[in-house]
Amino acid sequence: MDRTGGVVPLLSLDAVVIDTETTGLDPRKARVIELAAVRLSAGKLVAGDKFRQLLRPAGQSIPAETTHIHGIDDAMVAGSPLFADVWPRFTAFLGQAVVIGHSVGFDLAVLRRECDLAGLPWTRPRTLDTRLLAQIAAPELVGYSLEELAAWLGVDVAGRHSALGDATTASRMFLALVPKLRDHGIRTIAEAERACLALTSVLDDQARSGWIEAVAAPERADAERTLKRFDSYAYRHRNRDIMRTPPVFVEADISVHDVLARLASERISAVFVAPHAVAGVVKAAEAGIVTERDLLSAIDRFGAAALDLPVEQITSRPLAAVLDDAFVYRAIGRMNRLKTRHLGVVDEAGHVVGALSARDLLRLRAGEAISLGEEIDDAVDAHGLAVAWAKLPGVAEALLAEGLSGRDIAEVISRELGGLTGQAAAIAERIMRERGEGGPPCRYATIVLGSAGRGESLLAMDQDNAVIFEQGEPEGREDRWFAALGTLVADILHEAGVPYCKGGVMAKNPPWRGSVATWQSRIDHWIARSDPKDLLSVDIFFDLRAVHGDGSLAVAVRRAAFAAAEGQVAFAKLLVEGISVPRSLRFLGGIRTEEGRIDLKRAGLFGVVSAARAMAIRYHVMDRSTPARLAGVKALLRVSETDLDALAEAHGVFLDLIVSQQVDDVTHGIPPSNAVSVNRLSTHDRDRLRAALEAVASVDELLRDVPFKG
Repeated sequence: MDRTGGVVPLLSLDAVVIDTETTGLDPRKARVIELAAVRLSAGKLVAGDKFRQLLRPAGQSIPAETTHIHGIDDAMVAGSPLFADVWPRFTAFLGQAVVIGHSVGFDLAVLRRECDLAGLPWTRPRTLDTRLLAQIAAPELVGYSLEELAAWLGVDVAGRHSALGDATTASRMFLALVPKLRDHGIRTIAEAERACLALTSVLDDQARSGWIEAVAAPERADAERTLKRFDSYAYRHRNRDIMRTPPVFVEADISVHDVLARLASERISAVFVAPHAVAGVVKAAEAGIVTERDLLSAIDRFGAAALDLPVEQITSRPLAAVLDDAFVYRAIGRMNRLKTRHLGVVDEAGHVVGALSARDLLRLRAGEAISLGEEIDDAVDAHGLAVAWAKLPGVAEALLAEGLSGRDIAEVISRELGGLTGQAAAIAERIMRERGEGGPPCRYATIVLGSAGRGESLLAMDQDNAVIFEQGEPEGREDRWFAALGTLVADILHEAGVPYCKGGVMAKNPPWRGSVATWQSRIDHWIARSDPKDLLSVDIFFDLRAVHGDGSLAVAVRRAAFAAAEGQVAFAKLLVEGISVPRSLRFLGGIRTEEGRIDLKRAGLFGVVSAARAMAIRYHVMDRSTPARLAGVKALLRVSETDLDALAEAHGVFLDLIVSQQVDDVTHGIPPSNAVSVNRLSTHDRDRLRAALEAVASVDELLRDVPFKG
């Protein structure tokens, strides 16, 4: 995959850090006498992967004053090659990587001049400058020399004024700058370029000195393409659409002979093994699998005696599984990673409800994007998660190009956000064990809330997570353990690219973790409240979805919440009192904007989502997604069908327009938001937007007249 694209996070960047030593400080006259570089791979300095070469400046002596600085004189370079002889090796070392340097505009200028003198082609690489990045991260510093920045960042300086030493120091400074830039909201290459280009006075001074502009982002056509064109079937369909049901179980004590007979009669290539073989009751953690290959291997090993063995003796455990409502690309990726041809399919509570084989997936392919989910699941730290997460905007762009709707893309993003959160919890567990804090004190589930739970997340996201544990009191031993877990999860997600929730909806905070009993008590308390201000953020709890741990705890609590709220008209009314949809259409149909954009979350999505959720809670519609909730309410009430259909259509329009804008913004270094530029919309999309805004304008009336009658 091309790792130079604008959407790649700085944390996971592939780059080469360069430095030159020259005969002088005027790039219009200086010659290069030492050239060096070190490599960063996925945001880490690669030990030993370096380039260093002294060069002989043909026809020019090295001035004594510059020798005094870097220690290189004519005698040292007398036997060295010319620039033209070294340049092909150096460009091969660079490859397509981003080039980083300290005051890199000077290095670019002297390298371009050397190419001109030698009659060699010059292509400007994509670059970042540690000096400019530091000015963004710490504008209050007195100076930005390499020594000053290294001291501020706590980086040791070694080999100063040697090209290799300065390149190594600059690489370490860059890595130390990444978290400081993140604190300023700068996470990706394109965002860094955009911020650097705003330092116009600094760039003007450098240009007057004859330097090449240190930062020049390419046009959109040069932006990263994470994927080639691919078959998007795997992103449109879920495992439940193609799995075989019911899954075939056998009990652990039956013979291999009987299993062979079962495979032949059922015309299948594997069976699941469990102590009590009842489909839909057995959890994947309790099950194993025996395949045709396992049977052949047993016969090869034991001969005819293998037929009399209990099947348990050749069973593989644990059973690899995927969720039934996960997209098919997740199953493909898991098979590829585990080198297996069979998977179990489980429901939200972890019970095996179906089976998938490589044969089922043979016709499906989706290229490199399939690895996204498995790279998340395979990550061992925040850095690994960030590397995987870096693919997401490119995946969204490719899916958009394939013609998938914003709603489809939102579901993919939501699934992977859930996967990221779940893996962050697994990593946090491991860290706590390594710190001597032990494993979980009881069963628990990490859950996502809000848009991630509904399957409606887009690229402008933050964290919404919580923890449900089996037992324990607030501030008790169990709660303290899960508080530490929640803090680690939040920090890992933030570092990986999902910012902290500004509203504090994270398991590290007491209101968003608790035992099953604590959550049930909270639910009862919410429903009994009379002040809508006290219910801020409560409604997103009803969107919850488990992403790690024991999903049955989350299922039970969610069912209890809906059961408690069913028929509670006063509670439902409180949930909608805060819904206010601004008037976004002018008298003659014009669209109200701010600086040419309209915030479609505030102007439309919020009202549709909140209304659908409140009606679903009121009428015990257990679906999570907004369209499914509206359809469920429509089936129950059989009134205002036109209004409900219009809201569902509007919801899709808002997602279509937001995801398209976000993909475009991310590519150009603009942080993704929910604000859509009206001028970039086609006439057709403007018409769709007007119709959607008109539909949302009726939400207040709909909520008043229909759903909250006793």
